[in-house]
Amino acid sequence: MTADRSATGIPAHVLDRADVREALARHDFGQVFALVRKWAGISYSKIGEACGIKPERVGALARGVGSITSYEKIAQISDALLIPGWMMGLAPRVWECFPHGESPQLLADDRWDGDSSVHRRDFLKAATVGTGFAVGLRLENGRYRVGSHFPAVLRKRTARLRRLDNVLGGGDTFRIYAGEYKATKALIKDGMYSEATGRELLSVLAEQAQQAGWAAFDAGDHAEAGRLYEASRAAAEQAGEPLLAGNAFAFLAYQRIQADPAAAVQLATASCEVAGVAAVGSAGALLHERRAWAHAIAGNANETARALDDAQQALVAGGQEPDPDWSAWVDESELQIMAGRCWTELRRPLRAVPILKAVLADFDDAYARDKALYLSWLADSYLNAGEVEESAVTVSRALDLTAGVASVRPRQQLSRVLGGLAEFRTVPEVAEVFEKLTPS
Repeated sequence: MTADRSATGIPAHVLDRADVREALARHDFGQVFALVRKWAGISYSKIGEACGIKPERVGALARGVGSITSYEKIAQISDALLIPGWMMGLAPRVWECFPHGESPQLLADDRWDGDSSVHRRDFLKAATVGTGFAVGLRLENGRYRVGSHFPAVLRKRTARLRRLDNVLGGGDTFRIYAGEYKATKALIKDGMYSEATGRELLSVLAEQAQQAGWAAFDAGDHAEAGRLYEASRAAAEQAGEPLLAGNAFAFLAYQRIQADPAAAVQLATASCEVAGVAAVGSAGALLHERRAWAHAIAGNANETARALDDAQQALVAGGQEPDPDWSAWVDESELQIMAGRCWTELRRPLRAVPILKAVLADFDDAYARDKALYLSWLADSYLNAGEVEESAVTVSRALDLTAGVASVRPRQQLSRVLGGLAEFRTVPEVAEVFEKLTPS
């Protein structure tokens, strides 16, 4: 194998094609395989052998049938393709950083700090070797000297890894995000750096804690999510980052919304107050839309409408500083989706259905978890409007998207709609949905 070819024998000029790179960015490996066969003439058998996939499976993916959703399989394919930075500069998988293939629990407390076979400094060293992560670090007398530019390197790395959440569920991403959080936490404890660099490291740590907390929440581990959100809030306050601290409150509100809507409203309101004048642009819109969501779950229609208006105004207003990466995904479509969700919860289907239908018409199936979630609210609104058949068809589409997604949230949301559809089992479309749920 030469340096300019992957394990599959794909020439570098093919891997550098815009259509191939774009398909890789979407993790659409079926499209990648089809393009490789077209432009490099490599058989599906050879691709399958290199990637650890049966040739018939490669062919099916290339025809658009099915998708690759597990982190382990995505990592295996990426190793075969050998594309530097193919997936946002992913570090060695967390379980590769430990001796003898151990895969420890990654928790937000200090369980690694005691008498353990895995020590913070060893983990940090393993996580930095050979990844480019060590640029800006220098070992002095057994401690890392952290350069002033290194927090920016970490922040960019965190932003790249955040893209995983677009296509993978928390069950697949938690180990990665928790590993990043732990490595930075170890660096803050054991490293040497200036006061200004220390504040920047704490700011990155707050971001990473939120990212790991979101993955834990998405995977159904609410206790771990809560610990990480609280850790994020504390780090953000230490760093003097009111916007990040406000986002930590917003995450806590989002997590507790079903169990205690009143408390969630208080937390969501506090998130905007803590952020203060910094709550503008996409970050401000995110905080206000989560405040709207809390009010919707609590049944406060007027407050929901006001919060949605505040979100819209924040998005339009923007600020002098660029939007942070952690909120850059919030755009007009996201605000419309949140509005549709809110009106669904408030049992206003005449408002919710047109909004959700319009946005979901152009929503890419590659974002399977999120699309399934949004379809579940559309199905709920259809059911509230008495459109049983449309509700069942929409649920069926959502169920197809959830196959293989490591997230508990779509199934939890769909279960509510399925409960409402249960009394209409004699309707053919509903019967088909429940037949799909019956194990073969």
